[in-house]
This record gives sequence, structure tokens and C-alpha cells, in this order.
Amino acid sequence: MAFIDVKIPPMGESISSGVLAKWHVKNGDLVKKDQPLFELETDKITSEGTAEAAGRISLNVEVGAEVKIGQIVASIDTSAAGTEKSPAAAAPAAPAAKPGAPAGEVPQSPAVRRLAADTGIDPATVAGSGKGGRVTKGDMLSAAEAHAPAATPAPAPSPVPPSPAGGIAPTAFPVAAPTLPPSPPAASAPQRQTRRKMTQLRQRIAQRLVAAQHEAAMLTTFNEVDMSAVMALRAKYQDDFVKKNGVKLGFMSFFAKAVVHALKEVPGVNAQINGDEIVLNHYYDIGVAVSTEKGLMVPVVRDCDRLGMADIEKAIADSAKRARDGKITLADLEGGVFTITNGGIFGSMLSTPIINPPQSAILGLHAINDRPVAVNGQVVIRPMMYLALSYDHRLVDGKEAVTFLVRVKQAIEDPTRLLLSV
Repeated sequence: MAFIDVKIPPMGESISSGVLAKWHVKNGDLVKKDQPLFELETDKITSEGTAEAAGRISLNVEVGAEVKIGQIVASIDTSAAGTEKSPAAAAPAAPAAKPGAPAGEVPQSPAVRRLAADTGIDPATVAGSGKGGRVTKGDMLSAAEAHAPAATPAPAPSPVPPSPAGGIAPTAFPVAAPTLPPSPPAASAPQRQTRRKMTQLRQRIAQRLVAAQHEAAMLTTFNEVDMSAVMALRAKYQDDFVKKNGVKLGFMSFFAKAVVHALKEVPGVNAQINGDEIVLNHYYDIGVAVSTEKGLMVPVVRDCDRLGMADIEKAIADSAKRARDGKITLADLEGGVFTITNGGIFGSMLSTPIINPPQSAILGLHAINDRPVAVNGQVVIRPMMYLALSYDHRLVDGKEAVTFLVRVKQAIEDPTRLLLSV
């Protein structure tokens, strides 16, 4: 036989271990080359391990176990790659019990186990009529009836003695007490709590969020933006955009471009603190927060200043899909200089986002709602969105933060500014 070890692959220099969260295969299954085998959760990402060769797999590690990078978690017998046995054939067959044999030799159904607990009858003492001698629910019910105590017959009335007067003395005949139906079993109380261990990713998110609030002098400034111009552009060119690029024109590409525009205008926001030094960034890798079942992830779209709107939309869609599918890599999450998070997709009207260290600022988008606003002295209804910029006041002054947010607002309300860089 030829065996290949299945090892935990390297995830990056900062990751040394993880939790084997899920097996996609069962012990003894035939697997194909490149087939997903397991799901690994680390404190930063969730990723999948795949088969390097086809064959029959033997699992060495249980779900939930902590594993090290490079640890062997399974092996694949490549000599079995050509076999086509069914999963049932791969597993050893349970010994068939003969009719009337003790039922303990074969597994019992939940209904049989429940009746055994209720009646006190051991299924091993019941002759099974099911396949392979299996005890059925009907067998247990019949056994319960057979074990029920027989009803004691009422005593026959004794001969009636004659009364002294030659008549018949009145006799009190016993009257059977009415039989009441058994009361239904009391419903079990609903479970009031459920406990489950935090995933490493969730623990890491919690640590980073708490650290961000403790280490940074975080402050949030707000503004509102009229989305009329962007919505009109999307409505006018959406069909042509999709035909040409194969992707929809969303709001996020406008905001990514607006953020790049504002960072160039206010470079102090595109900086970070490293010890006692201020590091100024001269590139524009923008993180876009993505909500997944495992938690919030922030894939980075590289060089947004050099990408067109279609390229940004494609990059966002691709990274969001890979994040939700558990196929994001550590490299996809590193190196961002600024983050955009959109709580508006969940209906959020206003929030104060938390900075994603070591970045110095984050822009929060919110729901678009029609509201009355004053335009040229008249009250009109416009689609409005609240913007929130949280920033590290150790590095960014209030004037810079407010100016930055105003530049984003101006670029969204008049997108031609993005073309003219004004």
C-alpha cells in the first residue's frame, strides 16, 4: 500500500496552530485529488485543506481538536484510488441477528429505547420481528401489553340468604371504580441556555476590538451625504456597465474612489503609529469589511488609486465570496491603510465603527433613507445617508478628520470631482 500524509498547511508566519472545525469527509471514504477534506479555524482566518491525491482516507484527529501547523491529521491510501466500493461496503457490516435472538446484538431505534425507558422492559428480552431480528416499536408495545398485570376478576356474588320474613335480603353489589386514562407525560421544559466554545477567530476579533479601544484615542465625527447623483448614475449606466464588465456597478466602488480622493487631500489620515514613529503611507490599499458566518473579515483591495470602477467591483465581489466560502488567505487581509464598513446593508441608520489597527481611521456607511432636506431654500425629499468617520486622535486632529469626511461627501454628491481630481 502507498500512503500519503494529510498535514495542516502553513498559513503565515504569525499562525502556528488552529482548530480542526469540520471534516468534509468520513473515515474510510474514497476521496479525489484536490477534494476539500477539512475546515481549519485560526485566530485570523478560516481555510480549507484539500487532498493531494486520490484514495481512501483514514482520519486521525477529531473535530474540535487543536492542531499545529504541519501536524498529520489523516492519511490517504492511494492504492485504493481505483476501487468503487460504496460507503456501506467500506464499513464492516454489523452482525445480523436471527429472529428471536437477543436484540442487544443490533442497534435499537430511538422509539424502542424510549419505550424501554418508559416500560422498564429490556429490549434484549423481546423477540424481534424486524429485519435481522431487530426489535420494532410494535414488538415493544406487544411486550408491554403482555407484561401488564391481568385485571383481577370481580368476586362472584354470594348466594343471597333469605330474609327472616321469607323475602330476599337486599345485597350491596361491588361497583368497579371508573378507569381513568393515563395522564400524558409532562412536556420537558425548554432549554434556557446553550453553551459553545468561542472559535479562535471570534476570540481574536474580540481581543483586537478591545485592544483598539484601549490603545487608541478613538473619536468619531459625522456627516450626511445626498446619494441622488450616484443613484442617478447607476440607474443610467447600469445595463451598459454590466454588459461590458460582467459585474454590477455598486455603491462601494464610488466610496472607495472617494476615500482615495480624500486620502490624497488629507494625507495625515493615511498614516499609522509604530512605536514612537509616524509612518506615512503613499499607497492606497483599502479594506472592505465583509460579514461572514464566522465573523467580520476585512479583505484588502490593492492599489485602488490605479483601478477602474469595474476592477474595484470585481475585486470586492471576489474577496467577499472567498471570505464567505472560507477560502480567504492571510495575505488577502494584510496591509490595508484604511477600512470601509457598510452597516447599511443590515439597516443600520447610525453607528460608531471601531478602528482596524494599525490603521488610523475607518469610514462607516449606513442605510439610505428618503428624508426632507433644505435645497436652495426649499424643502425636498432626497435619498440621504449618514457617514461616520472614527479616527485615532493621537495622530489625526479634528480639523483633518472633518476635512476628510467633507471631501468624501463632496465626491459622492458630485462624482465628476473624482474624474477631475478636484
